[in-house]
Amino acid sequence: MGALRTPREKWVEAGLRALAGGGVDAVRVEALAKSLGVTKGGFYGYFADRDALLLAMLDTWEQRSIGDVLDRVERETRDPRKRVRLAGQLTYSEELIPIDLAVRDWARRDEVAAGYLRRVDNERMRLLRDMIGTFCDDPDEVEARSLLAFCLAIGHHFLATDHGGRSRVDVRARAGDIILDQARPGGATTAQ
Repeated sequence: MGALRTPREKWVEAGLRALAGGGVDAVRVEALAKSLGVTKGGFYGYFADRDALLLAMLDTWEQRSIGDVLDRVERETRDPRKRVRLAGQLTYSEELIPIDLAVRDWARRDEVAAGYLRRVDNERMRLLRDMIGTFCDDPDEVEARSLLAFCLAIGHHFLATDHGGRSRVDVRARAGDIILDQARPGGATTAQ
């Protein structure tokens, strides 16, 4: 009986961890083999080269960020506002956000990664437009609210601002309420 090979998915997972932790330059076959406790020979049974692994990593990130998220959102709720919030929670979870941010950085210098990012971001915006469009009928406002929601979800990871005694979580939640036209405490809505 031959030795068991390290499954392909383990190489992809190790690559995604390396990407999240140190950027695309940290994704090196030798380093991944060491992290997996195996020799690098098994790598070449699945991948022709590092570029093939990088594509598999992008495919996996895209599936988790779009396919898996949309499947779960579809199963869990029909309410458009809850769908937006759930999609955001899943997309920017502790597991996915480090990878997402690393892909964004990588995409600044790599056309292939930029293509994946564009496709993923377009799907995210499509969901936002579809859901916000259920309670807002002005196409310009739908687009603006969708952009604001997306910028809030990504941008807050880059801000180091204080909020005048308010918690960051509370301010983000309130910003989300405004974007999603949710009722304020006491019953008033954000729409005028």
